[in-house]
Amino acid sequence: MKASDRETRTDGGVTEDDLFNRTGTLSKRTRKERWADAFNLKVVAPLRILAGDARGVIGISLLTFVVLLGTVGPLVVKQPTTLDAELWAPPFQSLDYPLGTAALGQQVHRQIVHTTPAVLLMILSGAVFSMFVGTAVGTVAGYKSGRLDYLLMMFSDTMMTIPALPLVVVLAAFYRPSDPLIVGVILGINNWPGLARTVRSEVLSMREEDVIEAARVMGLSDTRIVRKYIIRNLMPYITVNFAFSSRRIIFEGIGLYFIGVLGGASKTWGVIMQEAYDTSDLTNIGQLHWLVFPMLMIVILVLGLILTAQAMDQLWNVRLRARHAQDGDASHGEHD
Repeated sequence: MKASDRETRTDGGVTEDDLFNRTGTLSKRTRKERWADAFNLKVVAPLRILAGDARGVIGISLLTFVVLLGTVGPLVVKQPTTLDAELWAPPFQSLDYPLGTAALGQQVHRQIVHTTPAVLLMILSGAVFSMFVGTAVGTVAGYKSGRLDYLLMMFSDTMMTIPALPLVVVLAAFYRPSDPLIVGVILGINNWPGLARTVRSEVLSMREEDVIEAARVMGLSDTRIVRKYIIRNLMPYITVNFAFSSRRIIFEGIGLYFIGVLGGASKTWGVIMQEAYDTSDLTNIGQLHWLVFPMLMIVILVLGLILTAQAMDQLWNVRLRARHAQDGDASHGEHD
């Protein structure tokens, strides 16, 4: 394929096949060269794009900090215990308890470290559930249309009319889930209809494009068409929705733990805040740190999600990824 042919593609970009074949046919390239091209396209290009965006650098740094805190932290930080240190020690005064201590001598940094895993599991399960259901319902409704579209959208509209927070409170109070994964799914039950409607409207316009019609004429299956030509173009919407669903689940989940609806079977930042609110004197500035630091963790996590989602919108730009992949390959060649 000539370079001029690649430049006149419908989407204006260069596909993976073009990238693999830019110096000849696929059969003439060694396995090492094909792996290098794939690595440039899948790894180097996304990293270059994110590194060139301040939002991506800050967002990924914040998310990395929270994830490491919830995965590696519990392995190196001891479990919080009562009477482990002096009562109401102020923060930043001792390396032994840098975030201070609470009413019964609990070290606040240990509490935060050992409650972060439950928060991450809750967010992951809820956001993945709402993203998967919303994308599946919206894609099927938009691509198939007709009666199936009518039934799926009627179901989505019905779900949207149900007040989200009262529904979650009722379900949480009835089932009393202790597993953060189950809590996340309950919180995600009412988060998917908005994404489903957005995805449906996009798919309705995509299904009439020439490339989709050509794929149908060529006999490609609906599954392959949806996966290769539709889902890929929906990724910016899905990524941003994942971040906003995660933010909503954080606020709802922490709030329900704080007011005691979900109980304390699974320790989260909301449980710490509840204990701080019930036990400390909030008019005493020397005791506020017990409530402030869990709130600060919420801010860090939400900010990281939003900034990362905004930066990742560029990852789905075909031209940008191809250019960065070619730049990475060129620099690699110069190095060799």
